Amino acid sequence: MRLDHISFAAGPDGLASTAQRIGQLLGTEFVTGGVHPRFGTRNMILPLADGTYFEIVEVLDHPASDKAPFGQAVRARSALGGGWLGWVVRVDDIAAIETRLGREAATGNRHRPDGQELRWRQIGVNGLLADPQLPFFIEWETGDDMHPGAGASGEYSLDCLEIAGDPHRVSEWLGENVEAPLEDFKVEWVAPNGTPGIVAAQIQTPSGLVRI
Repeated sequence: MRLDHISFAAGPDGLASTAQRIGQLLGTEFVTGGVHPRFGTRNMILPLADGTYFEIVEVLDHPASDKAPFGQAVRARSALGGGWLGWVVRVDDIAAIETRLGREAATGNRHRPDGQELRWRQIGVNGLLADPQLPFFIEWETGDDMHPGAGASGEYSLDCLEIAGDPHRVSEWLGENVEAPLEDFKVEWVAPNGTPGIVAAQIQTPSGLVRI
């Protein structure tokens, strides 16, 4: 169990403009990810060191976005002006999470601009909808060489996550200590002043630390 990626919902200016704005703050560019047809969303990504990545995601005008929990979550966050959606934990065997949560994982896929298809299974977005401090879980079915975080230059890395919430509550959700998936990063837990969830991410860049 480890951190897979962090997810940011596009604002009212749309996916491309949100990615450009954040990219300018970081001194780099996000690349096109593709469409998630089962969820009614699409994304742009920035690979980060340590096999993680930063995703900016936008809901589409598509029936799937009304039915899929992930599409619902993105739509709800964007309707509030956009911002941090959540964080995602990678597991090797999602069946154990299915058993613990008592439901089946959803199948996800997207085609990269080069035509390669990424496939995965995910579960726990309903938990995120109910309590945004909680991550959801992903098991990749495609190889590590196709993971969105593969090929990162190492110049950009996640240094710290600031999360409004209760680490004990998150540990209960994970089924193990919250430090396990976050051991490679600093985490600052703050008392929720409103909605719990990610408050900010501190990204190490060639020009120094940038707080988003």
